[in-house]
Amino acid sequence: MISVRNHLPPSSGNKWLIFLGIALLAAACSPKVRPVVAPPKTETEKPVNKPQQPKPKPVAARQSSIALLLPFGLDHLNPGASYTNTTLKQANIALDYYQGFKLALDSLTSLGYNYKLRVFDTQGISNESRKLAFNPNIWGSDLIIGPIFPDDMKAFAQALSGPRKPIVSPLSPAAPATIGNQNLVTIMPPLAQHAATAAKYIQNRLQPQKVFVLKSGYSEENDYIIPFKNTIDSVSGHRIKVIQTVVVRGRLDALLPQLSATSPNIFIIPSTNQSFITITMHSLDTLASRYPVVLFGHPNWQKYSFLHSDILQRLRTHITSADCVDYKARATANFISQYRKTFHAEASGYAIKGFDQGLYFGKLLGENNGDVRNMTKADFSGIHNDFHLVKKPGVGYVNTHVNVMDYRYYELRKVE
Repeated sequence: MISVRNHLPPSSGNKWLIFLGIALLAAACSPKVRPVVAPPKTETEKPVNKPQQPKPKPVAARQSSIALLLPFGLDHLNPGASYTNTTLKQANIALDYYQGFKLALDSLTSLGYNYKLRVFDTQGISNESRKLAFNPNIWGSDLIIGPIFPDDMKAFAQALSGPRKPIVSPLSPAAPATIGNQNLVTIMPPLAQHAATAAKYIQNRLQPQKVFVLKSGYSEENDYIIPFKNTIDSVSGHRIKVIQTVVVRGRLDALLPQLSATSPNIFIIPSTNQSFITITMHSLDTLASRYPVVLFGHPNWQKYSFLHSDILQRLRTHITSADCVDYKARATANFISQYRKTFHAEASGYAIKGFDQGLYFGKLLGENNGDVRNMTKADFSGIHNDFHLVKKPGVGYVNTHVNVMDYRYYELRKVE
């Protein structure tokens, strides 16, 4: 799963890319009004004895206003200043997302929709995000998208004192309860939703009598374990027993008396610790020679290069994911081609997310006179992921669509 965290690791990057992006930004993202021009109407011949009716005047579509808050860090372009690896990476994320989002609005504009897009630089700083909350051009917009980092979003959402407008968290899967705003729209499914999806899949597809949760002992694993157990207890009516055990140095001998030699033994590893995962999976691989094993891992496993596909396949490993791009699909190919033609660059995952979200929210705004609050009734199938938004008390709207993937033919594939 692609996610945005507060502290990004250093990465290399070519500064000319961001300079090019800033030039594009300056040329393309200042507030604009795109008038909708009605196509010329052809007139048919009318009988002489009937007066000719006056042609109706074309009516422009209602203009929807969108505020986009992204960490471009333009202050790093000042004399004597420079981008660090971290701030450059943040700026590249911002640029990619913006370009994908803008391409979506341009597509909708060609169909007759009308938008005013205002772009603001959060600089990736919480204090700057807090200041932007008092800008009337932001809180007066029909829709607010960003900031993209959890701490920045928390600072912005808590300071926002204007009318209650939807605030979209576009890239972060942070738990919406940590933000504390009932107008928040969490597009990236949070970890609890991944755990719930895994639990429902196990109940509906596998229907075991027991599920073994293998813990490393770190408390952050409870962010996955608690919603998993709550969901599986609910959907199974407490018929599935959840057995939690702390595994030390990969030792699983204590579980042997409880394993089945004929039915699949379901194991959950909610850890993201490389050492623990490696040792425990090696022990499970040995166990799988005598007992049928099905493993469910943390969604972050999708981006771990230290995991070996042959072991993952032998353990029949499943991973939940909100990132599922079919690069063979025609819609994906068309987008990549148009993005390359427009921006002379390759589309990243952030650009694809920006495009999906631009299409989804742009269409909602255009079809509902600037109101997107009916989003719970408007599902969306995008290039990157699908959207099925549910309103949850006190925390706003949450996208609950998560894919279940498994390893087949030595690659991760979507389970149908």
